[in-house]
Amino acid sequence: MTQQLFTPVTLGDLQLANRIVMAPMTRNRADPDGTPNDLMVEHYAQRADAGLIVAEGTWPEVTGQAYCRQPGIETAAHVAGWRRVTDAVHRRGGRIVLQIMHSGRIGSRHIKPTGVPTVAPSALQARGEVWTDAAGMQPFDQPQALSTEQVKAAIAEHRAAALRAREAGFDGVELHGTSGYLSMQFLSSATNQRQDEYGGNAAARARFAAECLAAMADAIGAGRVGLRLNPGNTYNDTADEDSGATHAELMRQARPLGLAYLHVMRAPAQDIDAFALARENFGGPLILNDGFDGVSAEAALQAHQGEAISFARHFIANPDLVQRLRTGQPLAKFDRRTLYTPGAAGYNDYPAIAAETTTTTA
Repeated sequence: MTQQLFTPVTLGDLQLANRIVMAPMTRNRADPDGTPNDLMVEHYAQRADAGLIVAEGTWPEVTGQAYCRQPGIETAAHVAGWRRVTDAVHRRGGRIVLQIMHSGRIGSRHIKPTGVPTVAPSALQARGEVWTDAAGMQPFDQPQALSTEQVKAAIAEHRAAALRAREAGFDGVELHGTSGYLSMQFLSSATNQRQDEYGGNAAARARFAAECLAAMADAIGAGRVGLRLNPGNTYNDTADEDSGATHAELMRQARPLGLAYLHVMRAPAQDIDAFALARENFGGPLILNDGFDGVSAEAALQAHQGEAISFARHFIANPDLVQRLRTGQPLAKFDRRTLYTPGAAGYNDYPAIAAETTTTTA
């Protein structure tokens, strides 16, 4: 039986050398203004053996910044910094797309430049706190509700971000539709209390994400646009009256666009089979995520549950994850203490298996 993990696959206009995808992971290593730097160039280049890298959630404009040292794709400096990353990945034969992430109400005035507002579908403050380099842990800001005109402007910002991503050399983009950020805030009944065409029933709440996807597809081609969803997710104080049905509605709205893929995470709620929901309602290629190892990933592909499998935690400590899975080598474990700290430690200093072997036998 052929091992599917290591066979090529085409997702829309994206031709992957294998079916192992690096999932997007916030790592907070950009410069303070959101410009990608040398650390990020090295980090992504180390992992370019993946069939596809989905680079970390990146703000389309500064209103959407969630975290300190989170990268952006708004300025010429951002584009130039990301171009260095994509060039490094492409030199190693890899493919890389950028996850576009507007944070909405998740953020703090201690993170954004002075005077930049925090916005949301409705003026509902999220419970919880966020780390700020300037003032330590701080509660999330009280957001301003977007007007209908401002919602349409935010959709246009997603389109512009997709164009800048292509200018920066990315092979495509992925809309972040989970974890309590803006697209999910519109989607979820608990965070969207609007009375215009972007609020109300599930079809109206899904409209913002669907129109962002349509705008990005119009800008760079649907075959270069993906969507990430996680039915049942309640991260960052989000909740929905029927998360499975609501996500199915968004999948159905996205279906006729002909997107490159749907990147779907395993549902945290036991009453939702997110993978089956995606197969039934999306109709296009699926990247499956959450909790896979090499054996379970291969089994999912052999069972035709999806076209590719993404890994997050395993890619942190294993820059050569593809080779380790191919040869059955043990996987290293990551250090949780350095997930979000500045500098190379816990980011670029995890050794490849060949280096580990040399060190051990020396």
